[in-house]
Amino acid sequence: MGELKTVFWLTLKEKRDVALAVVFGFLAGLAGVALLGASGYLISKAALTAQMTTLVVMAASLKLFGFASALARYAERLFSHRATFTMLGHLRSNFFERLAPLAPGIFQRHQSGDLLSRIVGDVESLQNFLLRVLYPPIVVGMVLVATVFFTSFYSLPMALAIFVGAILVVVVLPAFFALRRRKKTHATGQTRGAFSAQSAEFLYGFKDLKIHLALDQKSAALQESARRYEEAQQNEGLEENRVQSLNALVAFLASFFVLATGAYLVSVGQLSGLYLAMLVMVSLGAFENVGPLAALPAYYEESRIAARRLDEVVAEEPDQSTGDMPEGAVDIEVDHLSYRYPNDGRLALEEISFRLPKGSKTAIVGPSGSGKSTLLQLLLKTAEPESGSIRFGGEALSHMAPENVWQRMNVVLQENHFFSGTIESNLHIANGQADAGQLREALELVRLGHLELAAPVSEKGRNLSGGEKQRLAMARAFLKGERLWLLDEPFSSVDGVTAQSIYSELFARHPEDTFVIISHDLSRLEDMDRILVLENGRLIEQGTYRELMERRGYFYGLKKIEEEVFA
Repeated sequence: MGELKTVFWLTLKEKRDVALAVVFGFLAGLAGVALLGASGYLISKAALTAQMTTLVVMAASLKLFGFASALARYAERLFSHRATFTMLGHLRSNFFERLAPLAPGIFQRHQSGDLLSRIVGDVESLQNFLLRVLYPPIVVGMVLVATVFFTSFYSLPMALAIFVGAILVVVVLPAFFALRRRKKTHATGQTRGAFSAQSAEFLYGFKDLKIHLALDQKSAALQESARRYEEAQQNEGLEENRVQSLNALVAFLASFFVLATGAYLVSVGQLSGLYLAMLVMVSLGAFENVGPLAALPAYYEESRIAARRLDEVVAEEPDQSTGDMPEGAVDIEVDHLSYRYPNDGRLALEEISFRLPKGSKTAIVGPSGSGKSTLLQLLLKTAEPESGSIRFGGEALSHMAPENVWQRMNVVLQENHFFSGTIESNLHIANGQADAGQLREALELVRLGHLELAAPVSEKGRNLSGGEKQRLAMARAFLKGERLWLLDEPFSSVDGVTAQSIYSELFARHPEDTFVIISHDLSRLEDMDRILVLENGRLIEQGTYRELMERRGYFYGLKKIEEEVFA
């Protein structure tokens, strides 16, 4: 039950609706029992008396009990479902409040499809917690206790038979099958998450699979994942059928013992035959309510697993730092910085140390996989180093609030997201107060003056070329107007002439700003104040362009290879 603690307390926020649902559920159950009991009494009375007044009163009471049962059942459904949907709203709010501070680092630990499955599927699964787990045993238990109490006035042995049956169907069987399901570890939630993750990956990579003729292989893997999910669902259905059958058997046996005991008591003169049919019908009516308990073990285990999977996503403590990053073109100091990705044995960065003066222009170069983008993630505080420290303007990055860090930077990443909308709406993400003139100026600076502000942008910018998306991202950085620039391959899809002209415009307009630029391109580095050279996660060289070329080390070798390739 520990996994469901949060869900339980969120449910109790709607204690008024929960209490009303329990009350009306109890009244509906009692009315149903009274309806059947009165029917049995009416049958016996009709056989033993010819008084029409008594029969008319009993017939009228049947209609009254039927009406009361329907009305109470409606009220029960109204309040229980309202409490459930309100609880789901609280749950979503609570979950996203805990999730938001963990982004974007959370995407390194979970596949997007699996994360979507948890956020949507597992949250929806928890709607059954109140309706199928918490609420039914309380109502059914109250109805059965009331039935035992009523029956005890006529026959203690018959009341005892109902009581034993009640203990079995309300406590023993649900607990036994819940434990059985936990030991068998039916993993519908896990298989659903795996299927969702593979489906998302299949759709994202569909074009590449078609090009490389690997569609059939990936499709077969997806079908196998779907088969496992379907098998898990079938197993759950079979288990629920077993529970339902056993519950019905226990209810039947309890009512049978009530009938047998009552018949014996009538035969020995300890019970009036007038009440025998009534008490048997009361027993049948009471156990008629145990149907929902058949699904309780399945829904309990489903809710428990869903709550655990949600807790796994937000288990990490969010960054509680509250410090502010210094404003302006700050200096950057990195000291013995190391980092490894989750579940990866090798270090992505190892003992990196350097200092970049305020207002300097620095290029970080190296082959693919050398750790350049990882270093940028640490500078952005979207990942936490394993060891070492980063300081901006003499202040430790670890003490700064992530949102304040991002607020003080102009950032362009390798992959930038563009929302379905227009050029204007996508630029306003960086500066919502910018007017049309400022937006057009930013487009001119990145050589996109031919685009209209009202031009449509499709989801993820699919109607834009790679170079247009990179330059649109740079236009956002221009609009933000901060003094520290972190640029990760900002023009890898832009032709050299256009890229050089934008760089020239950028440096001319912001000569006092601090720039950190990651690049595979070793050309046009002569204007950089400092160059950092990474290989296999280690900083192997640093200096000016001239110093590195005169040293004839690793950078010099890379430069010569590039010149030979493009000669």
